[in-house]
Amino acid sequence: MNITILDDYFDTVRTLGCFEKLADHEVTIWNDHVQETEALAERLGETEVLVLIRERTAIRAPLLAQLKNLKLISQRSVYPHIDVDACTALGVIVSSSQHAGTPSYAAAELTWALTMAAMRQIPQQMASLVAGNWQMGVGRGLRGKTLGIYGYGRIGSVVAGYGKAFGMNILVWAREDSLERARSDGYETAASKEAFFSACDVLSLHMRLVDATRGIVTSDDLARMKATALLVNTSRAPLITPGALVDALKAGRPGMAAVDVYEQEPVLDTDYPLFAMDNVVCTPHIGYVTHDEYEIQFTDIFDQIAAFAAGAPINVVNPKVLNSAKLRH
Repeated sequence: MNITILDDYFDTVRTLGCFEKLADHEVTIWNDHVQETEALAERLGETEVLVLIRERTAIRAPLLAQLKNLKLISQRSVYPHIDVDACTALGVIVSSSQHAGTPSYAAAELTWALTMAAMRQIPQQMASLVAGNWQMGVGRGLRGKTLGIYGYGRIGSVVAGYGKAFGMNILVWAREDSLERARSDGYETAASKEAFFSACDVLSLHMRLVDATRGIVTSDDLARMKATALLVNTSRAPLITPGALVDALKAGRPGMAAVDVYEQEPVLDTDYPLFAMDNVVCTPHIGYVTHDEYEIQFTDIFDQIAAFAAGAPINVVNPKVLNSAKLRH
């Protein structure tokens, strides 16, 4: 089959052990990012199987309508960037493993790295040193502080464990079933959302972005945080009401933020508001970007391709397409 892999910025995929799973196929890998419909249509004109790296490229109806040879989109995790209904109408299978129950240690580790970097002002201290100065301020420790985990799932539970190892008091807020899991793991749960935001010294977001969670963190929530508190977001930017975080930081509650995700990505504007704030640590959505995580993710992605080639597709998110007369062969 003719397989195309988009947005492999550092040409990493072909170095993975699991890449051998595609040895019998014709594979094209693109290392730059293109979003314009016509440019993508030209690149993907002969493509039968499209491999996506998370949500880097949006695949919408106007593009799909031009991809006459496309039969399968294979990826891992959530798929808000894919017009699944258009895929179904056009007979294109979407396979995406949701890796339920499998922690993303890469994302959890970055969450903790950002927490440490922000609390100890590591980027700011390094910038001061490079500029020919010495110490630029006094950081804050973690032991004895309250770590808030908003969303106690496969990543949030791991981060909670990191906090416990550092001597922090863990406080959880989530859906009731997740709260019950947190209690069974020995963690305290908040009495209310309001109490949760008020109590945390570090508050980390760990929820999927769905309709029910979009904008779930409001300006009022942020205003309840301590002036010394840190908000960490390695999940999705739209969990926070648009513009609310910048306004809250300007108002001084919370006092700091560390973010890996943005409302529109990639962010190439050097005047982006968060970048100009000396109380914010930013990274370019690298939560899942490690060789180890890539090996795990692409093993799933390539197994989905193998299953499709064998006539038994797996992890199909649009199962109606399997019974459609329009299914492409």
